[in-house]
Amino acid sequence: MSFPHFILVAVPLLTALPMAQEARAPAEQAPRFHALRFDGKRDGALIGTAAVLLVGSEVFFKEDLAPATCRWCDRAPDGTETLNRLDRWGRGITGSTGKRRGTAGTWSNLVGFGVLPLGTLGAQYALSRNAGASPDIFFQDAGILVETVLLSSLVNQTTKFIAGRERPFVHVLPEAQKPLTDHPADNNLSFYSGHTSMAFSLVVSAGTVAHLRGYPHRQWIWAVGLPMATSVGLLRMGAGKHYLTDVAVGAALGTASGIALPWLLHGRTRPAPSSLSLQVTGGPRGAALSGRF
Repeated sequence: MSFPHFILVAVPLLTALPMAQEARAPAEQAPRFHALRFDGKRDGALIGTAAVLLVGSEVFFKEDLAPATCRWCDRAPDGTETLNRLDRWGRGITGSTGKRRGTAGTWSNLVGFGVLPLGTLGAQYALSRNAGASPDIFFQDAGILVETVLLSSLVNQTTKFIAGRERPFVHVLPEAQKPLTDHPADNNLSFYSGHTSMAFSLVVSAGTVAHLRGYPHRQWIWAVGLPMATSVGLLRMGAGKHYLTDVAVGAALGTASGIALPWLLHGRTRPAPSSLSLQVTGGPRGAALSGRF
């Protein structure tokens, strides 16, 4: 898994989050977007803590935390195949040669950790600027997206360590060859797909934030982002890294976090009470009442 690559791109972009202030439009200009709850110190601390935990578990402690042998092996004690029918059917898209599986794996990394994050952040920036928002608003949006992805990824990483499901390409190897894979610590981390979960949590959180903001043309995030996120899951299956159920659960939980976390932690703020001023003026024909409400 390559979550640290995403973190190394995203976290430096957000180093100024604690300093970001909510944009205030002049009173005479009607804002074209809604303000969301955002606390730079709180959310910056959440992002930093989640990043440290995720990088630590992936880079420094993975060999200690990942199961050395499968807990969920899809085989009976006598070696009989017990893989469910749905996953047996889904294995049909797995590359038939090592080269094809490697190509699918490379593309899943390029799309999942490169094209999709950059495209999503770029789209979010364009939508916010089109709505007349300041760069501070974009940094808030980006912070919410990265926060959602990191928290979702922590749940995924923890689940993988606990479930210990054998990956499809490892499942078909003879027992003597299983410890000889390129990354043995990854052998039993199939459930559920981290690439897919990250892709969906990123796209769906971007769509949710755009909806909460009320950005015009926000439907393009869904129209373009969801098919790309789906392609990441299919590529992971093509690479022999995950079963169909791994990808389906990753998509479902990534979607759930992409909706729930922005909505619960960063919902719309209530409009500030209008200021009230009155002025009474007199004249030869009577009195006039003027004010600002």
